[in-house]
Amino acid sequence: MTETSATSPDSPPDLPVGRFSGREAFQQMVRDAIATAARDGWKEIVISDANFHDWPLGERSVVEALQDWAHGSRRFTMLACSYDDVIRRHARFVRWRGTWDHIINCRRSPAADPLDIPSALWSPQWVMQRLDPERCVGVAGFEPDRRVLLRETLNEWVRSKSTPGFPASTLGL
Repeated sequence: MTETSATSPDSPPDLPVGRFSGREAFQQMVRDAIATAARDGWKEIVISDANFHDWPLGERSVVEALQDWAHGSRRFTMLACSYDDVIRRHARFVRWRGTWDHIINCRRSPAADPLDIPSALWSPQWVMQRLDPERCVGVAGFEPDRRVLLRETLNEWVRSKSTPGFPASTLGL
């Protein structure tokens, strides 16, 4: 369950604060966060997960929101153990990723234990982290200390525990 605020019918819902539980609640939070990023012009998004299996990245509405968000000076970082599920399950997202390669930094950590990689969405404004990815239980919020702590964790993974991965295209010679 999540706590949310009321919104106007023509804008994405306010993002939840507090604990959440369940796959549907998690997926809706990802949809709402990407829509909010597009609407509010977030400059940066970082997403991290072992494989992005549960994420709604391939949904038309998510890719359209990412398309709207990507214009201007933006940065998008992804971290995963493997991108195999992304390629298999999220074709629209893979096409979008190819178009916007210049703003996207994809990192992989294939030797990491999948349970060690944070399952999270970070932005300078709001963060969401699944503490138990299998049961989709986690926390979300706007608190500065929560945002800073998650950013430091993700930065450590990106800088020292991962290498470039998930190329925008594969060139055969």
